[in-house]
Amino acid sequence: MDEAEFLALAEAVLARLEASIEQAAEAAGVDIDLEPQEGGILKLEFDNRSQIIINRHAAAREIWVAARSGGFHFRSEGEQWVGTRDGAELYAMLSRLISEQAGEQIQLLS
Repeated sequence: MDEAEFLALAEAVLARLEASIEQAAEAAGVDIDLEPQEGGILKLEFDNRSQIIINRHAAAREIWVAARSGGFHFRSEGEQWVGTRDGAELYAMLSRLISEQAGEQIQLLS
């Protein structure tokens, strides 16, 4: 995949993630401040002031996630984004990370 294809794919994924996070947080009654930023960055801030940063990394052709519990990298494999270390699926991992930081169960739908 060339850089232009990756950027288009990553932007679509970030937009879907933003919508999914908003819906899941609303359904769970959890307040998450979502801030899309230039350069393919989505910043989530929780009531406890912790943050999760989701961004595209064009050079590696990956989606990167920085959370309180660590950093995670995801590569596109077919229709899914899969963790480079453990094979975890992006939405499943974000559901876990967001739940941990929000203190409430959040389930993202892809």
